[in-house]
Amino acid sequence: MKSLVWEAPRVMALRETPMPTIPPDEVLIRVAYGGICGSELSGYLGHNALRVPPLVMGHEFSGEIVEMGEQATTVNPALAVGAAVTVNPLFCTADSVWQRRGLDQLCPSRRLIGAHRPGAYAEFVAVPAKTVTRLPAGMSLRTGSLTEPTACGVRIGELAGEVDGQTCLIIGAGPIGLLALQALRLKGVREVFIADLDGERLAMGEALGGTPLAPRQVDVVQTVKEATGDGAAMAVDAVGSAVTRRQCISATQPTGTVVLSGLHEEVSEMPAADIIRREIVVRGSFAYSPANFAEALAVLERGDMRLDPWIVEAPLSEGGAWFDRLIDAPGDVSKVLLRP
Repeated sequence: MKSLVWEAPRVMALRETPMPTIPPDEVLIRVAYGGICGSELSGYLGHNALRVPPLVMGHEFSGEIVEMGEQATTVNPALAVGAAVTVNPLFCTADSVWQRRGLDQLCPSRRLIGAHRPGAYAEFVAVPAKTVTRLPAGMSLRTGSLTEPTACGVRIGELAGEVDGQTCLIIGAGPIGLLALQALRLKGVREVFIADLDGERLAMGEALGGTPLAPRQVDVVQTVKEATGDGAAMAVDAVGSAVTRRQCISATQPTGTVVLSGLHEEVSEMPAADIIRREIVVRGSFAYSPANFAEALAVLERGDMRLDPWIVEAPLSEGGAWFDRLIDAPGDVSKVLLRP
């Protein structure tokens, strides 16, 4: 089969690779769409220790089941050959207190399809049957492929807490920032400021109901404080730089919440004294829980969250070029879906 193989920093090539073989508790999926994620962009640059070349990435995907192990329906009775499905690529390999609490994403034994094992930038991918979810009747495979990133937005909305009628701030209008914006609006937020250096991405945020802030033209922190009096009730850093993390903290009101989602910089200085003196709550948001994944599929089925009309579909052979484009000048592209 054809696979897009990451071979070194900024090097991807379309290669012929062996077809996956499946153990009894797994299924084989013919990939329909595989989305490019921001974490994969950092991996592509060689900045992510989780991903080691050579590797077939791809953890946001949908497809059709073409083969099932003999134990697959015992593990997941809803599955059948020919079913249109999406996959939760985060799964645990051993029992833990975190899994029992429904927080599989925090389980020490967690594994990620497309990182710890070959992913969906290929014609076929083998996955554990327990990770597979049938798409609702009538949902397209294209929409189903957005479930995983949408779940990240749903998780941020959950961690935001009670924000009904409040003002919030999001820094970063990439896919997660745009999905977080919509998740907050579903929770009844009165106004969501959204900031990004890329004017085209900022326009996407405005089209989805955000109030745009161009950091090169306005002071983000000052603008939010002038609009609210004492700052945003909560802020989301969907970039992950020292500057954006500080901005989110500075723009948040006393006792407010800052959710850190972006992973651009592994380590950065934080204004600890300011956090202490104003009793700011700082939370990390990593991926999503199984419940968030299920809610994401429901939200997409209702049409309450979207990344259209800024989605680009591209053949798998152009994957490397699109990785470069998304790193260097993403523009008005909310998501690239690779098609094998």
